[in-house]
Amino acid sequence: MILVIGGGVAGSAAALALHKAGFEVTVHEAHPESGADIGAFLTLASNGMHALAQIGALDAVNRVGFPVTAMRALDADGERAPAVPLGHPERTRTRYRCVRRADLGAALQGEVRARGIPVRHAARLATVTEEPDGVTAVFADGSRAYGDYLVGADGLRSATRATLDPEARPRYAGQCVYYGYTDRAAPPDAEQETLTMVRGSRADFGYLLSPGGETYWFARVRGPAATREEIAGNAPGEWRERLLPLVALDRTPAADIVASTTRELKVTNALHLAPAIRWRGRRTVLIGDAAHAASPATGQGASMALEDAVVLAKALREADGSTSPLGHYERHRRPRVERNIAMSHMRTASGPPERLTTGRTPHPQSPQRLLSQLDDELRHLLDWHTPLPRANGTP
Repeated sequence: MILVIGGGVAGSAAALALHKAGFEVTVHEAHPESGADIGAFLTLASNGMHALAQIGALDAVNRVGFPVTAMRALDADGERAPAVPLGHPERTRTRYRCVRRADLGAALQGEVRARGIPVRHAARLATVTEEPDGVTAVFADGSRAYGDYLVGADGLRSATRATLDPEARPRYAGQCVYYGYTDRAAPPDAEQETLTMVRGSRADFGYLLSPGGETYWFARVRGPAATREEIAGNAPGEWRERLLPLVALDRTPAADIVASTTRELKVTNALHLAPAIRWRGRRTVLIGDAAHAASPATGQGASMALEDAVVLAKALREADGSTSPLGHYERHRRPRVERNIAMSHMRTASGPPERLTTGRTPHPQSPQRLLSQLDDELRHLLDWHTPLPRANGTP
């Protein structure tokens, strides 16, 4: 039995991967139902879509959201660089995809239910006790569960992480992130399936046009963190009026998009974890944001969690007693996700952008270059039928 703590994107994907690998799995979710959603959307990169294909969840996710096949960049003056493709044109089912976080979670949770994997709601983890041959989870209501392994997929505020590394806490990454949707001001230059990234003078901004004509947008603003009271209590209009002066001076569609957003506008603080935190014990392991939360600048958070699920299931499936399967998982995952953390930090901490190039070569700091570096590397680690390389490089 493997206990999965957390029923969101990472936990549901882990449950699906472990079930496919032949393990008995139970998911323990702290929320009474599916969990809260802050209204955000995300873009799954091709590596994340490829991971979904390995666990049989690709079709479910392709039924929500919409494809994103290109990216273009604007600077504060409205000067644009040429659009570049995202993903591999011939791999149509694993192209980048924009999806609301709640829809992605619901799609994966639906797959968990369809495969008969038990999910226990209102099960908030309190303590973890590791033993030589297993692990016991104690929950806030006093109930207990015993398993061979425990997978902490319980996000930024992970209770599992607190048992492994009590000093490891998420820190503010220096940006507030605004998310909004509007159907009142489709940008005149917007193209279907194209993500437009704006390196504004005072905020980074991005937008996409959905097939239904709704503009999905986000803004990343450097400065002090929003308070808990502001995040919980501010109305969309208050956030809109705070953001508008930061985008109004630029010659881009950002101000019109923000001004037309009246109902769905939320703000969160970008948080991240230090790279060197402890990921595992003898029978306990962290995945997703619980292990390696990064600021959202590279857009790889969900995709990295999906990769974790596949690699962890493979490591446990291939365990032969010669090495720790959790150590095997960590050796393959830590360098890759810490590279993403570093790249995200570089994007978050960078100052005003230089002017964009207008030739065929992307700007050295461009989002498409950072994404492609992660998208194209180490795909063999995700292939379900290919054994993970051992420490000496052999399967």
